[in-house]
Amino acid sequence: MADSNMGIVKGKEIKKKFIRYKEGADLYSMSQSKFEQMAKDAGAIYKLNKLVLVNREVFDDYLESFRI
Repeated sequence: MADSNMGIVKGKEIKKKFIRYKEGADLYSMSQSKFEQMAKDAGAIYKLNKLVLVNREVFDDYLESFRI
């Protein structure tokens, strides 16, 4: 099964840099409300009118800061 955050362009897989809240919650196996709060805390939010996107690179860096 294909990852919903991957795409194929000319035979190459590409990873989305920006995702929506629902995609992120599914991808990181957490509730949507928890993902939204962590994305806001990480400063990874981009708002375009009513569209909200999360920068995965910024979010991943923030998530790594919790590593023990």
